[in-house]
Amino acid sequence: MQTINIGLFGFGTVGSGLAEALCSQHERILRRSGLSLKLTKIAARSLSSLPPQLAGVELVKDADALINDPSIHIFVELIGGIEPARTCILKAIAAGKHVVTANKALLSQHGKELFAAAAAKGVEVGFEGSVGGGIPLIKALKEGLAANKLLAVMGILNGTANYILTRMTEERLPFAEALREAQRLGFAEADPTYDVEGIDTAHKLAILMTIAYGMNISPQQIATEGISTIEPVDIEFAREFGCRIKLLAVSRDIGGAVEARVHPTMVPTAHLLASISGANNAVEFCGDLTGSIILSGAGAGRLPTGSAVAADVIDIARNIAAGAVGRVPALSYLPEQIVDRPIAPLSALSCPFYLRITALDKPGVLAKIAAILSGHGISIESVIQKGRRENEPVAVVILTHTAKEEAVAAALREIDSLDTVAAPTVRIRMLGEE
Repeated sequence: MQTINIGLFGFGTVGSGLAEALCSQHERILRRSGLSLKLTKIAARSLSSLPPQLAGVELVKDADALINDPSIHIFVELIGGIEPARTCILKAIAAGKHVVTANKALLSQHGKELFAAAAAKGVEVGFEGSVGGGIPLIKALKEGLAANKLLAVMGILNGTANYILTRMTEERLPFAEALREAQRLGFAEADPTYDVEGIDTAHKLAILMTIAYGMNISPQQIATEGISTIEPVDIEFAREFGCRIKLLAVSRDIGGAVEARVHPTMVPTAHLLASISGANNAVEFCGDLTGSIILSGAGAGRLPTGSAVAADVIDIARNIAAGAVGRVPALSYLPEQIVDRPIAPLSALSCPFYLRITALDKPGVLAKIAAILSGHGISIESVIQKGRRENEPVAVVILTHTAKEEAVAAALREIDSLDTVAAPTVRIRMLGEE
C-alpha cells in the first residue's frame, strides 16, 4: 500500500473540513484508491494546538515547513487571498510538489502564471473547491463534457447573494435586513462587498469560462453588477410577472465573441435556476452534444468544500501512484491551445428589460416616458402603476420586449434627466434573450 503525504496550509473553515474528510473517510478512500492519504503537517500561525482526532499531525507555524519537507507530496493551500498564497504555491511548485487550492480570487487573477509554472515543473494543480463548493463543476467541465463544444455557462455562484434574495422573496425583507441576517448566520462577511456586488461571482465565472472555452479571461473583463439596489418592491413585481430575481453569472459563445456578465436577472419560475434557494448554488452548462445540464447543491460550507478539496487530493494521489501525472490538463485544453478571445461588450446585449421608474404622478408623465423609449426603438410589453399620490413619486414599472442594452441605457439617461423623475431608474435584465 502506497502512502501519499499531504501538507495543509490554513486551518480555517475549509481546512478543518478537509482534515475531517481525510480522517473520517480514510478507510473508504483506501478501498477506492488503494492509497493511504496521510495528513502529516498543518501550517497555521494562529493555532496553538489541533483537535484530538489529528493527534498524529504536526502543527507548524510556517508554510516553508511544508514546502521544504521532501516527504510531502501534495501541498494544499487554503488560506485564501492573493499573498502570501501566490508566493507559497509558486515555491511549492518549484519544490516539485503538487498543489491543491480553493482560492478563486488567486486563480482568476494569477491562474495563467500558476498553471504555466506547474506545467513546466511537471506537477498538477487541483482547484475543484474554488467554484461551487461541493458541486463537482470543474470535473464536469474538464472531463465529463470534454467531447462538447460549450455553448453557454450560466448559474448562481454565490450563496450569500442567493440567501439574501431568497429571504427577500420568501419573507419580504428589505435588503439591509436580509444582509444582517446573512451576516449573523455566517453566510456573509463583515464586509460583504465581494458577495453582494457580484465580484466573487465574476471570479468564479472567469475560472469556468477558461475551462469551458479554452480562453484567457480576467474578472476585470466581466461586466459586473450586484444586488444592493434591489428593493422589496422589485421582488413583488417579479412575483407578479411569474419570476424570481437571482444574481446570475452568464456566458455564451456567440461565434465571433463570448459574452461575460454578472448581474441581477429576472428568471421565470418555470426555469430550474429560479427554484435554487438559500445558500445553494447551481450552474447550467449547455454543450452542443449534451444540450442543457444543471448541477446544483451546497455552494459553500466546511464539509461540502472540504469534500471538493479532498476529491482533488485523491485524483492527484491516484495519478502519482499510476505514473499518470498530467493525464488531464489543468484547464482541460492543452496550454498552447488556450487563447485570447474577444469579449462581447455588454452594450451589444439584447434581452427584455424590467424598468422601475420613480416618477411624479402627474398627467403626461407616462406619455413622455413612452415617447422616449419609442424614440430609442424600445417596444413596451406592459406597464404597471400601483397606487396614486398626486404630485408625489410613485413606482411605474415597464416591461419591454427584447431591446438592445445600448438603447435602453441611452433611454434611461434621458428619462432620469426629466424633472418629473425623482430617482435613478432600476433596470433588471430578464432571462429570455435565448
